Amino acid sequence: MAAPCRRVVSRPVIQFLSSFSRTAVGKTGFRQFSSSSACRVTLQTQDVMERATSPYSLVAAVCLQRLPVISADYKPIEQQFRDMMLQMELEKSVLSDHELRLLEDAERLRRKLADDYDSDEEGSHDDQEIVLAQDLEDSWEQKLKTFQPAPRVRDDLDKNLNSVERCLADSLVLLAEQQVGGEKIWLLPQTQWQEGETLRQTAERALASLPDAFPPTAAGFKATFLGNAPCGVYKYKLPKAARTENSVGTKVFFFKAILSDSSPSTAPNKSIMWLKKSELERYLKPAYFMKVNRFILNL
Repeated sequence: MAAPCRRVVSRPVIQFLSSFSRTAVGKTGFRQFSSSSACRVTLQTQDVMERATSPYSLVAAVCLQRLPVISADYKPIEQQFRDMMLQMELEKSVLSDHELRLLEDAERLRRKLADDYDSDEEGSHDDQEIVLAQDLEDSWEQKLKTFQPAPRVRDDLDKNLNSVERCLADSLVLLAEQQVGGEKIWLLPQTQWQEGETLRQTAERALASLPDAFPPTAAGFKATFLGNAPCGVYKYKLPKAARTENSVGTKVFFFKAILSDSSPSTAPNKSIMWLKKSELERYLKPAYFMKVNRFILNL
C-alpha cells in the first residue's frame, strides 16, 4: 500500500503530516496522522466524487413471473414412480365406506336369493325403496360422461405471445418493448430512477408505466415483490448517437416479482410478451440475456 499512497499523496504533504505528528499537539490527545491514513481518506474522497460524477444513470427493472397454473405432464420415470406409489397405497389401504356398502349390498342380495332375508332386522320396510351402492356408481358414471375438462393444450392461446393465459403448465416472464436510444428493443419492464425514491419504488413504478398491460383500474395485474434488494445488476453503454458527456450508459438493477392476480385483457397488447425461459434468448440481447438467465427459475 505504500507505493500507491505515495502516488496519490504528494511528498510535501507527507512531510507536513510527519512534522505535525511530532509537535506538541500530538501529545494533547489528538490522533496522529500517517501517510497510510491520509491515503485512505484521499481514496475514499475520490470514490465519492466518482459516484457523484458518474456518467451512468440508474434504472430499476422488474422480472415479473407468472407461475404455472396447472401441473406439468409426467415424464416416463415420474409416471412409473407414481404408478408404483399408487399400487403400494392400494395394497396397504383399508376398505372405504363405499366399498363396505358394496359388500353389504352383495350380502343382502345373496340372502334375498336364498330366502334368508328379513327386512325388519335392518329397520326398513318392504315398500321403502333401497338405493344400492351400485346405483350410486351408475349415476356418478353418467355425470362423469357429461363432464368436459378444460383442455391442457390450447393452440390458439399457446401461440399468442401477448397473452398471459398461454402455456399454463410453464412459468412465464414478462417482456416489454422499450425505446433505448434510437431503437426499440425487448427488455424487462424498467424505468429511470428519480431522486428521493428507493430502487424498489422505482421498480414498482416501472410496472405502472405500462398502461396497456397494467390499466389504472384495480382490474389490472397485481404483483408481489420478493424483497427490497435487487437480485442482479447489468451495466451497458448507450448507442454512440445517444451518448453525451454526462450520460454514457446505464446501470440496471433487477427486482423479482410474482404475478399474484390478473384479469383477462380486452384487446391484445403488442408491446408486451409473456415468454418461457427457453424463449427469452430469441428476443433479448446476448449480454443482457446472460445476466437475466442467472436469476430466473424455470419452475
